Amino acid sequence: MKIPSLIISLFIIIQNPGRAQIPNNIPLEHSFRDTLEDAHFLAMKDSLSSAMENKQPVAAGEYLREMGRVCFHMGHYPQALDYLLQAAKICEAAGAHRLLAEVLNDMGTLYYYTRQPLIARDRYDQALTIYKKLNDPNGMAYTFGVIGHLYEKQQRYDSAFFFQDKALQYYGLDQNEAGMAKIYENLGSIHEDLEHFDSAYHYFKKSLDLGLLHGDTLSSIETYNNLGDILRKTGQYRAGLTMTQKALDIALAKNEGYQVSSAYRDLAKAYHLLGKDDSAFILLEQARSQLLDIYSQDGGKQLAFLQTMFDIGKKNTEIEQLRNTRKSILFFIIGGILIVLLATVIISRQRLRIKHTALLRQQEQQRYRSQTDLLQLKEESLKQELEVRSKVLNTHTLHIIQKNQLLEDIHGKIHEMIKDERRDQKKQLKQLQQLIHHNFNHDQHWEEFRGIFEQIHESFFDKLKLHCDHLTANDLRLIALLKMNMSSTDIATLLGISPDSLRVLRYRLRKKLQLQQGENLVLFIQSL
Repeated sequence: MKIPSLIISLFIIIQNPGRAQIPNNIPLEHSFRDTLEDAHFLAMKDSLSSAMENKQPVAAGEYLREMGRVCFHMGHYPQALDYLLQAAKICEAAGAHRLLAEVLNDMGTLYYYTRQPLIARDRYDQALTIYKKLNDPNGMAYTFGVIGHLYEKQQRYDSAFFFQDKALQYYGLDQNEAGMAKIYENLGSIHEDLEHFDSAYHYFKKSLDLGLLHGDTLSSIETYNNLGDILRKTGQYRAGLTMTQKALDIALAKNEGYQVSSAYRDLAKAYHLLGKDDSAFILLEQARSQLLDIYSQDGGKQLAFLQTMFDIGKKNTEIEQLRNTRKSILFFIIGGILIVLLATVIISRQRLRIKHTALLRQQEQQRYRSQTDLLQLKEESLKQELEVRSKVLNTHTLHIIQKNQLLEDIHGKIHEMIKDERRDQKKQLKQLQQLIHHNFNHDQHWEEFRGIFEQIHESFFDKLKLHCDHLTANDLRLIALLKMNMSSTDIATLLGISPDSLRVLRYRLRKKLQLQQGENLVLFIQSL
């Protein structure tokens, strides 16, 4: 009789030749029995914390994987998946590729038992890819075996045979007879499903021989049961009883409750077929009693394990709360420090800004004072230059007046000489008189006078043209002399005309400038 699929999965995982070393050096054949103990699970939890604190990612990954396997066999699949996912993440980050492949295979088995075969196959394929890169024949063989087992449970026997044969081939390359024994058992199971009992017996027998050769007594229990099942199905009840009895003896010696119950059931079936129903009934009662003990023990273990998980969760919650409290305190401390630093920076920047502003203001004031001083110097320089030019203009004007007075005197004397009766000098003196008179109107010093005048009175003539743009050169001379506020006598002398002629010129000038009756000519010119 075949044992339940859960037990098959336990042996599949136990037989994984590439798995990580069990923590604390626990012997392989007792690992899962011991890991069901609460104290050991707590010890693994503490070891995990220690590994994380000491920054040992590979060790942490191994502990997480083992904790996931314990949760899996206790039937706590969500918690098992959580531990395995954590282990996979740590292994991938640490570059522990072999351990990562083993974790992926465990995840594949977990997904298989939670009825998610597609995801299970995906995890197996990921593990297989890693083993191929590592050139690990044992790892590839184990993965091919679990993929074949997956197809067997889906009743896809061709694919199951294909992958089991590949597993057997790779175990053979590494001469791993223990692994080959497990594959022979898988092949026997497939033939049994197909009712190829001779082939099934052949492979179960090869599996038993190799298992016994390597001292694998636990796997031999299952194999003896399988052989007894085949013999019973083929009508060889006595021979089947012998095989099942051997399985029972080993199971009792090893205290394997499920195997003991299974052996009692198979014996009961054999005695029933032999017509010994009394013996069959007693054996069935023994099987039922054994199962009740197992369920009772498992129930206690489940409760204890749940209490352990609860305590761990409670402890983790307290630790997390403590960490959050520490984080909050640390946050407030850091926040306070940052606020103080920020305030210091702000105050420092404000002081620098104030200092910079004061410096800029000081520089502006210095620049303003410098510009003011420069303007004052320029103004004083211009005033001095204006005074010098005014003195030059006055001197020049005085010179012209003196010259014109001299010329006027000469002109008068010549006029008297002309009146004289001496005819021989009259013509020459008259010509001299005309020349002097001509020089009164075309004196070369007038241009020099105008140039100096325009430097002192800038844009004066431009403003004048706005009132009248058809003034003659004589008009401009008269206006310039009036601007200088000279007396009528001096103006007449400079222009070489009589006061009456000057009055006529002034009258004509008023007309040209369109001055109203009573409007003062001199005041108008001074306002320009």
